Amino acid sequence: MNSAQELRLGTRGSQLALWQANTVAARIAAAGGPACRIIVIKTDGDRLQSRPLSEIGGKGLFVKEIEDALLAGEIDLAVHSSKDMAAVLPHGLRITAVLPRENPLDALVLPVMADGSARIAVANGQGPSAVSHQRSAQTLEDLIAAVGPSPSIGTGSVRRIAQLIRLFPGARFQGIRGNLDTRLRKLDEGAHDALVLAAAGLNRLGFAARISLSIPAAACVPAPGQGIVAIEIRDGDSRAADAVAPINDEAAYDALAAERALLATLGGGCQTPVGALASIAADGALEMIAAVIALDGRRVIRGRASAPRGDAESLGRRVAVQLIADGAGEILAEAQRAQGRQP
Repeated sequence: MNSAQELRLGTRGSQLALWQANTVAARIAAAGGPACRIIVIKTDGDRLQSRPLSEIGGKGLFVKEIEDALLAGEIDLAVHSSKDMAAVLPHGLRITAVLPRENPLDALVLPVMADGSARIAVANGQGPSAVSHQRSAQTLEDLIAAVGPSPSIGTGSVRRIAQLIRLFPGARFQGIRGNLDTRLRKLDEGAHDALVLAAAGLNRLGFAARISLSIPAAACVPAPGQGIVAIEIRDGDSRAADAVAPINDEAAYDALAAERALLATLGGGCQTPVGALASIAADGALEMIAAVIALDGRRVIRGRASAPRGDAESLGRRVAVQLIADGAGEILAEAQRAQGRQP
């Protein structure tokens, strides 16, 4: 196949981003589509590794340069972790397909000692103790007791911190950046007592065994779009649309549509204390749970609803309106002021 027929696929250069891009390219080829040439684009989020995302504009910094290249015609499609994308896309772009959703939950990861056991602090404060991952991960309550009263937890996500502070009121939360293997190495070297990461990334990069516990959504509602790989194209590009249509996962697409509609209606971005998770129920309907949490964890507004799958976007908007009526707007405005942004 000559270069005029190939698709130029834009992506970040991180481990996870390249996994996503290569997986999309392989699925397009397996479906009989054109070959993809992967083009790595460095974003502001990649360049500004030393500063917390909440200070420099949020996870949208991992997307902007790639979307600019797509709008300029320098690439034909872009592949993103959908939770990094803005609630409202730039004019002229659209998400046209997604891969099947991985585990959408957040995961708590404990350090590993030389013998493969997890190093955690015992609840009575008498110092570290080694226990197996299997034992430490039996229940959320066991894990809360095991990590001790004031653990150092590595995460820079305001959504995670706002919810986890309710579980770990004495915890010290510290931002952590870099590739997944770098984060795990720092954890094992003692930089933190635990990390909170997306289970999806750990699974996709072969680190599933490092998950000490997938945190239930009732305790920590995941970010909208977490676990979903999104493919973005230009409006009107029928060639790119035809190439990716066969690999679209409809269940994940509907879930993402509901979650993004909720986020857009709330006016939230990727560094706001909003969690949302839509899933297909046993009867085939689309169910959604969502939460808006004060940054200090003291207030949380929860919403829940269901709808036919064809009404995914209206479901997201309906849950958002319910949250706003219950006081979510005030929480989000307070969070934006605290982060130095206008409500």
